[in-house]
Amino acid sequence: MIRYLLSISALLSLGLAGCSRGREAAAASPGAAPTKISVTTAQATTRSVAASIAATGSFVADETSDIAPLVAGRVIATPANIGDFVKQGQVICELDHRDAQLRLDQAKAQLDQATAALRQTQSRIGVTDKGQFDASRVPEVAAARAAFESAQAQARLAGADAKRYENLVATGDVSRSAFEKAHTTQETAEAAANAARQQYEAAANAARQNWGAVENSQAGLESVRAQLAQAEKALADTTIRAPFDGYITDRPAAAGEYVALSNKIATIVRIGSMKLHLNTPEQQASQVHVGMTVTARVSAYPDREFTGRIAAVNPSVDPNSRVFILEVRFSNPKGELRPGMFATARIQLPGGETAVFVPKTAVIRDKTTDSYQVFAIDNNTARLRVVVIGDPEGDQIRIVSGLNGNETVAASSQGALYDGAPVQTR
Repeated sequence: MIRYLLSISALLSLGLAGCSRGREAAAASPGAAPTKISVTTAQATTRSVAASIAATGSFVADETSDIAPLVAGRVIATPANIGDFVKQGQVICELDHRDAQLRLDQAKAQLDQATAALRQTQSRIGVTDKGQFDASRVPEVAAARAAFESAQAQARLAGADAKRYENLVATGDVSRSAFEKAHTTQETAEAAANAARQQYEAAANAARQNWGAVENSQAGLESVRAQLAQAEKALADTTIRAPFDGYITDRPAAAGEYVALSNKIATIVRIGSMKLHLNTPEQQASQVHVGMTVTARVSAYPDREFTGRIAAVNPSVDPNSRVFILEVRFSNPKGELRPGMFATARIQLPGGETAVFVPKTAVIRDKTTDSYQVFAIDNNTARLRVVVIGDPEGDQIRIVSGLNGNETVAASSQGALYDGAPVQTR
């Protein structure tokens, strides 16, 4: 991973520093050959490594939620504190719920009254236990139907008598007047049955009309139920719960404080998985795609690499910085990665590339120029090389630029060396 880029001014400073040390060594013994400095050496090596793109970015939480109340009210309890881990549905704040409870009790009483009134009306007009209308169960309709059925029976009996008398008249067994009397009785009974049928139908129609009133009562009952549901929700809204599993990072609300709908109660973040937003130069847009492996390092864990995969590629390039954002997802079960951490990352590309490696002991840091140096040994003479380092691998470290891989480098006594210093290896 490239850690530092050396400016031209730093290069000039290094050259001047090397020349100054050379002049000091020559001035120490004028006219005499410089003393050779004993060093151990190592050989720079080259090997194939996976091709990659370096990028930097910051970690953000998988989900972040600023929780606001659904109803205004006075805070009576805040069970969750900053840093607490909460489960989904766990209470993080409670508001005064006395008014909401009273409205709920009132709505329940109204529902009981409306339900009792509806049942009474249904029973009066003959509604079954399953809520179905049956006009025959209405008392008035039942009485009219019984009268109609009785009249029908009388008419059938009178008809039978008239028929029998008609046969007897033909044989001469009864008088004509007796037959006419039986026939008149039949007509009277049939007229009574017809009148009873009309009364029965009228009673049934009246019952059906009364069913319309029942339907209105049912609509009123549904309205009361809706009011009850609203009252239940208003009561539930006074208890504020965590929307998902996560950590409390902010909790500005305190007991006794009155909060409005616009106030923030708490902030909760989910960090079981993390997102790394990488700033990537637009020249590399064609090389990256969703699913590529990314390794990242953070200063909190300098010797560890975290592995994730590209989850999204922002199609838009920032016109000012000429970079686009890659979103990389990392599993974070132990919560080691935190929102806001700065990361240096490497995007693994298909194929490979040749890289130069030297022992870690061969690389020294110049605090004056904030750069890294290596002394290459050429014909028993030390030559200062300014290098850009990459990722370490065991006791080796990658040299991104400054060496070509064929050099022999000093692995000790670098503090005594300068550019052009004579050396002897041991």
